Amino acid sequence: MFQPVILKLSKDSYIFVEVKPNADKFFIIKEGRVRVFRNTGDMVGNAAGPGDMFGVVSVMAGHGYIESAVAVTDVVLLVVERKQYGELISKASSVAIKNIKQFSIRLRELNDHLSHQMLKSTSVEDSSILSKLGEYYEKSGKINQAVYSYQQYLVNYPDAENNSEIKTKIDNLLPKATVDRPSYPVNVMMQTYPKDCLLFAEGEKGHNLYIIQSGSVKITKMVNNQEIVLAVLGKSDIFGEMAMLEDKPRAATAEIYEDCKLLAVNRENFSKLINEQPDMVVKLTGIMSERIWLLYRQLDNTFIENPLGRLYDALIIQLEKNRVDLKSNEPYQCSFGFNELQGMAGITIKKGSEDYVKFLSSKKISINNDKIFLNNVFEIFKEAEYYRSMQKKDNSIRDYKHARTT
Repeated sequence: MFQPVILKLSKDSYIFVEVKPNADKFFIIKEGRVRVFRNTGDMVGNAAGPGDMFGVVSVMAGHGYIESAVAVTDVVLLVVERKQYGELISKASSVAIKNIKQFSIRLRELNDHLSHQMLKSTSVEDSSILSKLGEYYEKSGKINQAVYSYQQYLVNYPDAENNSEIKTKIDNLLPKATVDRPSYPVNVMMQTYPKDCLLFAEGEKGHNLYIIQSGSVKITKMVNNQEIVLAVLGKSDIFGEMAMLEDKPRAATAEIYEDCKLLAVNRENFSKLINEQPDMVVKLTGIMSERIWLLYRQLDNTFIENPLGRLYDALIIQLEKNRVDLKSNEPYQCSFGFNELQGMAGITIKKGSEDYVKFLSSKKISINNDKIFLNNVFEIFKEAEYYRSMQKKDNSIRDYKHARTT
């Protein structure tokens, strides 16, 4: 039976802080108001009131607290453990629906914020993004992806002025395509796709979320003609829910990184999923929480100015995501290569440059079958910590000089 503990705190009390590891409890406000905020970056804190939940992302993601929470007034809170979340939503399915929709909105906001931080550009809905994607992939020699992007541009914007030009491009590129991308009716749930094709492209209309049964998918976003790698997803990961829930264009591109078998869930099936399979809803909430946590960590990464520091920190983020023991002296095989790592860090290091040579000639790292191989996890952790500490030192010096001149 769902019986949360009641906690009473006085005004200005800290409920948790973002440096606290192993988040194990989230909270529902019964009385009073709470401010939830981050100490890093420039995210503005939010005020929460009666009926609101906070700390859910950290707890359901299974990492440390990614935010801090302080009582704005005297508060009465319901304390909920992760294992009780299933009981909570089985009592009130509306809680699950509200959470998932809130998480979807939050993911879209964080995606936009990350784009802005990485490339100093605010992401807006752009009707030409599909044609721009096609141009980018065409110039990069990724013909399969270019053809799909151009085709979706025609589907989504049938009355565009440049359609005849786009059709000509497709006709010229089709003979060079190396992958025949399958197409499925909306009611087919089990779908398979080959490597090097797009499942969906940023800007197209979306109707399904996907659960990976086997293989992997790379999630990317195009900003200022540069591809940002948001994540490389594997078995059991869920993605694509934002477009389905909000009925908006896809906020990112999903590229088949390795041959994939996917379970496709549309809006009708999703409603049944919530009512009939609460365990799956718990899992979806956990995965969305993990992605929000990951976006927060990627935002933190953007404040590291040294390119090598960004790369090492991006490696640590992936290790944290996969729950690798950072104090381990064991080797670790990554599921991505150097190009993907650069995308995750939002930087470009030219092949043969000093930073490129320094990073890949390190005894700590090698390349195995085009994937990054870490010879010693703890050594990578120490390297990332060094660059983080140097950034903090630079920030302190900068703050001190600014204070002296104001």
